[in-house]
Amino acid sequence: MRDVKEIIKEFKDIADNPKKALDDYKKETGKGAIGIMPVYSPEEIVHATGYLPMGMWGAQKKQISKARSFLPPFACSVMQSVMELQLEGVYDDLSAVVFSAPCDTLKCMSQKWHRDVPEIVFTHPQNRKISQKAADIFLREEFSIVRTKLQDILGMEITDDAINNSIKVYNENRKTCREFSDVAADYANTITPADRHAVIKARWFMEKSKHTALLKELIEALKAQPKEEFDGKKVVASGILLEPYEILDIFKENKFAIVADDLAQESRNFRQDVEEGKDPLTALAEAWNRFDGCALATDANKPKGQMIIDSVKKHNADAVIVCMMKFCDPEEFDYPILIQEFEAANVPHLQIEIDQETNSFEQVRTRLQTFAEIL
Repeated sequence: MRDVKEIIKEFKDIADNPKKALDDYKKETGKGAIGIMPVYSPEEIVHATGYLPMGMWGAQKKQISKARSFLPPFACSVMQSVMELQLEGVYDDLSAVVFSAPCDTLKCMSQKWHRDVPEIVFTHPQNRKISQKAADIFLREEFSIVRTKLQDILGMEITDDAINNSIKVYNENRKTCREFSDVAADYANTITPADRHAVIKARWFMEKSKHTALLKELIEALKAQPKEEFDGKKVVASGILLEPYEILDIFKENKFAIVADDLAQESRNFRQDVEEGKDPLTALAEAWNRFDGCALATDANKPKGQMIIDSVKKHNADAVIVCMMKFCDPEEFDYPILIQEFEAANVPHLQIEIDQETNSFEQVRTRLQTFAEIL
């Protein structure tokens, strides 16, 4: 059995080098990759083609300049960095890019995509809770359009059987990711916040069955060790994403362990399975329309706060840390509601700002250090 740190290093190498992951995949399969823009796309349709669904979450950039010609400065930093990378030609090796459009900035991005890489844009229904049947029909048709366009671009047929098989592969990966999240919470000394992030982030750049196999190996290696006592504070992280490693290292410095998350880049993408054994496009549509707990998945009942509070209770966490993506309007609109619900439930909470153009993290360090002392 391999050492835990050795397995984590393999995950981190993949998470930190998506270009190499793509090149390795091309050598192995002879096929390329399809870019998946944040936040929620029917990856199973892409997976069914044999091409690699490749997450596009931007990167930490010391300076964003070219993107300023296409996006306003108040667009969120994920989209700013994705646009910058696009203009630098980073995504030119992709065979296509799939855009969902749950927010104004993503709609803008889909309109401004102008490289030679073809784009496929689809829309999630926003009034999905008013009439679920109508929402299911609408979204199934949107997913059908995605399939048709992929078939045209790649020159191949995407069968229902292939998509159903991909749904099984993804469900197994989602189940294993949930298990890892729970197991890692019992090994907070071994699995640092940066380690946990790298393990989960790597799934955006790996074929899902391979990510599942490597993750199962890691879980087995962890379970072979005795559970650990952690003398710091356990937290649940919420937001779009929690990067870069410099911020995650500040969590470690102040003895914060992330025992669960509500991050769009992480657990929101694997906390719910897709029903198997039925029309695959309908199953994918129904799964998303019943997905809750994200500002980008409209629900007037706003269940997100209680879902986070339930996670705090389940994992015996000490607090919630809201990682607010700078200029993410949907998340910012939800935050005042979260504050009220956290305070009513006596859940300590802190907000920190995430910006992929930031090079200094001293403000985050001060806030986390102060919060640790308060707790």
